[in-house]
Amino acid sequence: MTKTLKTFRRIGLTALAAALLTGVAVPTASAGQDRPELRQVAQEFVDAGFGGMQVRVRDERGEWTGSAGVRELGGTAKPPTNGHFRVGSASKNFTATLVLQLVAEGRIGLDTPVAGFLPEFGLDSRITVRMLLQHTSGLFNHTGQYHPDGTVTPGIPWAGKEWVDLRFHTYRPEELVRLAVSKPPVFEPGGGWSYSNTNYVVARLLVEKLSGRPFADELARRILRPLKLRDTLSPGAWAGMPKPYAHAYYRYEDAGQWKTIDVTHQNPSWISSAGDMISTTKDLQTYFSALQSGKLLPARLMAEMRETHPGSESLYGFYGLGQFTQDLGPGCGTIVNHNGSNNGYAAMMYSSLDGSKTLTASVTAGDSEKDPLPAFPAALDKLVRTVFCGK
Repeated sequence: MTKTLKTFRRIGLTALAAALLTGVAVPTASAGQDRPELRQVAQEFVDAGFGGMQVRVRDERGEWTGSAGVRELGGTAKPPTNGHFRVGSASKNFTATLVLQLVAEGRIGLDTPVAGFLPEFGLDSRITVRMLLQHTSGLFNHTGQYHPDGTVTPGIPWAGKEWVDLRFHTYRPEELVRLAVSKPPVFEPGGGWSYSNTNYVVARLLVEKLSGRPFADELARRILRPLKLRDTLSPGAWAGMPKPYAHAYYRYEDAGQWKTIDVTHQNPSWISSAGDMISTTKDLQTYFSALQSGKLLPARLMAEMRETHPGSESLYGFYGLGQFTQDLGPGCGTIVNHNGSNNGYAAMMYSSLDGSKTLTASVTAGDSEKDPLPAFPAALDKLVRTVFCGK
C-alpha cells in the first residue's frame, strides 16, 4: 500500500464505498457562465466510482456551480448544487476556530495545559491546547489507531457490518474520551504527530467548559449566525438530514454477501465534533473565505493556525491548527484546506490564503463494486489545480 493510501485510511476517506451508475447524465453547469474544464473534472469523479458530486468554485471569473452523477440510486436527477451533506473532518476546522476565538479573548492560552479544565478524564498534564489542535497530544484515536507498521488498534466501530448495526447508536463525547485515555498514548505529549479524532472531541468539551454553553449553541452564536450560515449545523445525535440532499450509500459484507444500504440518515455522535457537521457548498465557501480573510480570528492566531508540523505531511499538505497548508508549486501558490468524510459522504473545502478564491464540493457513494479510492488522489489533484492553477 502506498504512503498516500495509508494517509487516506488514517484520515478516514476509506469509509466511502462508492459506485458508478450506468448511463448517468452528463453534468451541467449552473445558469450563466460555462466552465467545461470543471464539468469534465466533476464527471471524472463519477467515472472513478462515486455516485454523485456537487462542486462550487469562486474565483476571478465569478461563481460557478455544477453537479455530476445521480441524486439517488435508480433515478436520473443530478445531485442538487445546494444540497446538504455530511462534511466529516472539515468539522475540525470549525472546532479549531471556536477554540482559537476563546484564546483570542484570553479565556485560555494556546500553550496552557487542558487537564486542569477537564480533570474528570485524567488527561496527561502536559497536553496543551496547541497539541490538541495540531494532533501532537499523543492521545489514542478513539476510532482506531493506525500504526506505522500497518497494524491497527481498534476503537469504536465505524466501518463494516458492526457499524451498520450501530449506525443509530448514541455515543456521548465523554464516553469517547474515556475510551481513548484508557489506551496507552501513541507517544509522549509533543513527541510526534498522529491524526486523532479524540483531540477534537476533547476540544469540544473544552469549548463547553470555557463558555458554559453546549457546543452547538456556541458554534451558532460565534460562527453560524454572524455569517448567516443557515444550512450548517452540528447535529449531535440527530440522525436526520435537512432537505434538499443527495442520498449516500454504504456497501459492506455480511455473511459472505455484499450489501448496499442508504446511509443518508445516521447518528454521527461516534465522531462528535471531529466530524459530525452538516453543511452545503455555499455555506462552506462563505465560512472558509471569511476565516482566511481574517474576519473570524486576529492575524496573530491566523499565523498560528497556518504554522504547520513537519511530521504531518499528507495528500493535503502539512497540518497546522485545524487545517492543512499546501504548496501547489510555481504558478499556483499556496492554499489551505480541510477535507473530510463520513460513511457515504465526503467534503472538500479549499481556499487561497486571502479567501478570494475557493473550492467547495461534496461526493456521495453509490453501490457498485468499483472502488474509487485508488483514483481519488489524481482526481482531487486535477480538480484543485484546475481551480487554483488554471490548468
